[in-house]
Amino acid sequence: MKKSLVLAMAMALGVTASAYAANPFSDVPAGHWAYDSINKLAAAGVIEGYGDATFGGDKLMTRYEMAQIVAKAMAKGANVDKLAAEFADELDNLGVRVANLEKKADNVKVTGELRYKYMSKEKDADDANGNCKSFENDLRSRIWVTGQVNDDWSYTGMIENTQDFAGTPNSGDEETSFARAYVEGKIGGLNVTAGRYNAFLANGNIYDAKADGVEVSYGDKVKVTGFAGKGTDAVDDASFGNYCGGELSGAFDNLNLAAGYVNFKDMGIKNEDTNVDNAIWYVGGDYTMGDVNLSAMYLKGDMSENDKDVTGIDDDGWTVGLTYKGAEASEAGSWGLFANYYDLGGMTYVAHTTDANSFGDYGVDNKGFKGFKGYGVGANYTFAKNIVGTVAYYDTEDKLDSKIDDQRVWADVTFTF
Repeated sequence: MKKSLVLAMAMALGVTASAYAANPFSDVPAGHWAYDSINKLAAAGVIEGYGDATFGGDKLMTRYEMAQIVAKAMAKGANVDKLAAEFADELDNLGVRVANLEKKADNVKVTGELRYKYMSKEKDADDANGNCKSFENDLRSRIWVTGQVNDDWSYTGMIENTQDFAGTPNSGDEETSFARAYVEGKIGGLNVTAGRYNAFLANGNIYDAKADGVEVSYGDKVKVTGFAGKGTDAVDDASFGNYCGGELSGAFDNLNLAAGYVNFKDMGIKNEDTNVDNAIWYVGGDYTMGDVNLSAMYLKGDMSENDKDVTGIDDDGWTVGLTYKGAEASEAGSWGLFANYYDLGGMTYVAHTTDANSFGDYGVDNKGFKGFKGYGVGANYTFAKNIVGTVAYYDTEDKLDSKIDDQRVWADVTFTF
């Protein structure tokens, strides 16, 4: 063992010249430069010698022998971060986690995602007669930055760029935005998320889009969650308004259940004298049987426009989903299948998570909430590590007019790094 290494490790354990007079090794005389340090390390159980009362200071150690010494020093509370970093692989193989070191070494992480998407739309939602054929074709890049603020709090930011290849006049158009910026942490027994993040309400059946807000939850297997914010993903002078609500959920072995309430205020078209409010209740759950997961949800809304009850659209609805396995980005060759059926009234959603045509939610075509029904089926497959492809087919129709329908094929490939 090198002179500097012995001294450094002994100092990390707080060695002082010599409370440990007993010499455990016959080949380390009292006048040796490392006498005090070696005695301290031996007394602390960090080094053991070779079992024949010798230290063997002139012998070469293997990396695993050194890793064992580092692990023992760490267990005694020694600050040996540099050594732990050098022997991280060996420590990992020995089953030793260096959590504190990992936090310091990985305090800031940069990850990314690149997705190419093509979607054909048999009948465009913007065409009330359903006669127009169109498609979407874009390349979306996302760069995520996460940083550890302290043991309890972290920060996440995300920059997003989308290039639109859907043809004249949009060919080559692109948009870049700072799409996420939020903190996550704990206050007492509460888990908190605050900032601009993706709000996922009622498993996305009510809302799956950006929001400026806060979410607070308490509990583990049984969890109470409260949330409030402002929807920020609407386009074309539309507004998702403000929202607040809560959810009670429970995880019981293979069964997950949830019930909740979300109240949206002041939705509608900007600069127009129209404000839409919608209070939505929901209850749902999912059950896992091996590789199969079955989910279902019922929703009921109460919508008003300028403080008058809205009539003429359905106020309730339901959806069911079935998945088998699922592509894992980290596992090449993994795959999955999925299917969903929707029968959702216009009062039951604001920005639905589906890639199917949901016919008129604000921020898409500004025609109000009509409701939709239909189905979607698809498959995903991991071609190579961190390269996942998805293909899906959706067939939905407007619940107010079954002659207005839409069939679309979705295909994408996503690279993560």
